[in-house]
Amino acid sequence: MEFKKEIKNIQGYKAGKPIEEVKRKFGIKYVYKLASNENPFVPYYIKDAINKELKNINRYPETDCFYLRDIISKKFKVSKDQIVIGNGSDEIIVLILRAYIEKGDEVIVAYPTFLIYEIQAKIHQASVRRVPLKNFRYSLSDMAKNITKKTKIIFIANPDNPTGTYLTHNEVEDFLNKIPKDIIVFFDEAYYEFVPSDFPRSLEFLKNRKNIIISRTFSKAYALAGLRVGYAITTKEIANILNLVREPFNVNRFAQVAAISALRNDKFLKNTVSYVLKEKEYLYSEFSKLKISFIKSATNFILVDFKRDTERLYNYLLKRGIIIRPMNSWGLNNFFRITIGKHKENKIFVKYFREYINKEEEKT
Repeated sequence: MEFKKEIKNIQGYKAGKPIEEVKRKFGIKYVYKLASNENPFVPYYIKDAINKELKNINRYPETDCFYLRDIISKKFKVSKDQIVIGNGSDEIIVLILRAYIEKGDEVIVAYPTFLIYEIQAKIHQASVRRVPLKNFRYSLSDMAKNITKKTKIIFIANPDNPTGTYLTHNEVEDFLNKIPKDIIVFFDEAYYEFVPSDFPRSLEFLKNRKNIIISRTFSKAYALAGLRVGYAITTKEIANILNLVREPFNVNRFAQVAAISALRNDKFLKNTVSYVLKEKEYLYSEFSKLKISFIKSATNFILVDFKRDTERLYNYLLKRGIIIRPMNSWGLNNFFRITIGKHKENKIFVKYFREYINKEEEKT
């Protein structure tokens, strides 16, 4: 049976290796995953909300996520009708392509950036224009130069994954002033909670523009990656279209009540962000001592320029129960990305990372 020819040459997205798989393969009791930009802390405070919801497990969830949209609406001072809830923010990417892309349309992405934009764009029969990063940052001027009559969507990860760099408010505002208003600009703000003060106030752009979508997630700072819930804030018109093509019951009951609890718990979020900033400085310091290059990050991960084979390092660490992310799939050979974990996890990584470097130097 034949399948869509657009799928034939696509390299599927490979997620970070799961902890359970490493334990099975190597018979290791303790495994530390520093590969997928997850929050190292478990949000146990959601336990009561989930337990209360157990009595309704035999019923479908509310398809429009009324109460979750309500709390997001109040938090960000937008209308409930501007909000779309997704099964992770990844689903929002799929929905926008499903709703607006026809065969032959073009989308613009940076390179390298979050891989799902290009993978899903090709699956939806779009042509993809890659715009190379400059000094590990988006080149918005080059993106603007790549716009054609066929351009339908521009994807912007801000902060970017895998580099961790970000665009400022003035940079984005200047870019939007140059963009035709019939082109959708998709801002992926998955790491929004970690960003510095000069980060774009993207919701302000929605007041005067009808071509903007802002997506965020509960998977990172809020520590709900296992429940898969994200959201988009956009215009009422675009939200209506996305909800039209969205699957019914796409966000389960537990995800909905957990996300509501997360938005009510400022303490957990503040503690997470503070902890990540502190541990990020610790890793910066350790990399500097080892004379290892890295890109300063506005997120909960660091892109490291190892300048040598990262697959060997990856396998060496894996056997010792540490999972990092080689960047070969992003075209960044000899780079790896490390998520900022608990201090204990970070120290164990540094110990074996240093050990690996020393052993390699002994061979030369």
